[in-house]
Amino acid sequence: MRLQRGNAGASLPPEGRRTVAVVTEELTLNNGVRMPVLGLGVFQSAPEQTAAAVETALQVGYRHIDTAAAYGNERQVGEGIRRSGIDRADVFIETKVWPSDYGYDETLHAWEKSTRKLGVEQLDLLILHQQAANLFDRTIAAYRALETLLADGRVRAIGVSNFTPAAIDRLMDAATVVPAVNQIELHPYHSQPATQKADAALGIVTQAWSPIGGITFYPGPWGDERRNVMQDDTIAAIAAAHGKTPAQVMIRWHLQQGRSAIPKSTNPGRIAENFDVFDFDLASDELARIDALDTGRESGPDPDREFGEQMLFPIPED
Repeated sequence: MRLQRGNAGASLPPEGRRTVAVVTEELTLNNGVRMPVLGLGVFQSAPEQTAAAVETALQVGYRHIDTAAAYGNERQVGEGIRRSGIDRADVFIETKVWPSDYGYDETLHAWEKSTRKLGVEQLDLLILHQQAANLFDRTIAAYRALETLLADGRVRAIGVSNFTPAAIDRLMDAATVVPAVNQIELHPYHSQPATQKADAALGIVTQAWSPIGGITFYPGPWGDERRNVMQDDTIAAIAAAHGKTPAQVMIRWHLQQGRSAIPKSTNPGRIAENFDVFDFDLASDELARIDALDTGRESGPDPDREFGEQMLFPIPED
């Protein structure tokens, strides 16, 4: 895994767009594919807002968009990419297979559904959305389908999401391709050091969902006794020292420690703010102070939870 810098503004269209060149960073995955380290997430982005958010992000300088079949907005992600005027080859598209489409043939069909909605012929990164521990035979079959898609060139890299180290071990007992990415809940209050260490040992990039702690303050079914990491005094003090916002400090914390981050927003100002993180560095003691905020408890769903029938909702064809 190598961190590289690139000019994300090189492909911006000249008319009616922001044309300021922006420097971004890329990670080289374990199969040699280069992935922009910072992406736009669209979890819980309403379909009617998603296309505009994606278009705005690409104009700002993002070149990585993360979506999922279960989000119900893949079609709008594709629309936003086309509206941006950015060449498809310059945009790294990542999406996820939901457990209702696990199984070998089912996952091959899931690729067809996602590419049709996105309006593309190839995905840059396709990952399994959950480990679905009580359905792990189907999970393994789904991953074998990802390996086939990779071998056929229909995807450039494959990976997993919400996999614990134990689940990675179970998967690797049957898999032949090491996942390139493991996307997990990761923010200062839940930094999952054991999972990060296990990922690194296999050359897997740890990618943070909820990287600025949105899960600690979004409305949701996971309880109301959550601490809002955005209001943490330690992070606020570090942000003030750098003239940055708490969100920017948390994103920089991820990037400096070799992780990928996919902050979500539909607000144009926040989308731009979250990208403005390449002009400062956190000192080693500041990184350590943020690391020390870990509580060891997730704010989102337990990755080891069982998947019942109510969670295996069908993913529409169109």
